[in-house]
Amino acid sequence: MKERPPFLKIGDKVAIVSPSGAVNPEYVNGALHTLRSWQLNPVVGTFAKTSCGRFAGTDEQRLDDLQKALDDTSVRAIFCSRGGYGLMRIVDKLNFDVFVQHPKWLIGFSDITILHAAAFRHRVQSIHAPMAKVLAYNMETTPKTLLRKLLFGTKPAPSVFAPDFQNYHGETKGVLIGGNLSVLYGLRGTSFDIQPRGKILFIEDISEKPYHIDRMMQNLRLGGILSRLFGLLIGQFTDFEEDPSFGKTVKEIISSASANYGYPIAFNFPVGHVEHNLPIVHGAKIKLSVTQEESRITYF
Repeated sequence: MKERPPFLKIGDKVAIVSPSGAVNPEYVNGALHTLRSWQLNPVVGTFAKTSCGRFAGTDEQRLDDLQKALDDTSVRAIFCSRGGYGLMRIVDKLNFDVFVQHPKWLIGFSDITILHAAAFRHRVQSIHAPMAKVLAYNMETTPKTLLRKLLFGTKPAPSVFAPDFQNYHGETKGVLIGGNLSVLYGLRGTSFDIQPRGKILFIEDISEKPYHIDRMMQNLRLGGILSRLFGLLIGQFTDFEEDPSFGKTVKEIISSASANYGYPIAFNFPVGHVEHNLPIVHGAKIKLSVTQEESRITYF
């Protein structure tokens, strides 16, 4: 099990940075308002609202903001403003020495999958969760409420979600890792690659063609990742069109690639580029139970 950073307390300093794609500044402003309403003391990275083409600033600017937040021991959590693309360009230049000695929560999803992989490599848990756009909402959504409770120390309740005919029933225990499938695929062969033994992997994606999804799943199969997992959770795959010429639906593509390994597999996991994107603790030990009636994950 990876080290869990300290939970937040009222008055704690937290940072908002944009290590990937350019973000609407109003989302950052809205997130600031929300974090203040949580009685936290948020600060914004110098370049968090900057735009440089598709990126939130140059590589050097994004790296500088994130490195400063990692090194500032008074910052107790780092909220990433959005995903998009960009962390792949700078993750190998980050220095995690201070972070390892003074762990803090790293929060985000999508392209932030890279940061979760980096934290995991340094034996620190992180939170796969919605970012500035959701935090900026005036309404108190379920993911937003659960994120606040989780950060302030409430143990995550069991997550129960709907059964699916593609599920593989069973019960297992393991360490929860994963994130965006395209990003995980991009990390294959690097020092941030998936280490599958003892892990329960979760995946999600957006705007990928079915044959792209098949290519990535076949990579995980051919690379021996799928065969060594202890369990598999399939999150939400959104904003795509099924391809009748392929002969399989996306669910069937994923199911056929991961079949016959004997471990539990559960579709409908509530994470991804959807409104109901529940915060989960990356690197935590969980129990996964998949039955005909329901799928359930429980934190230890």
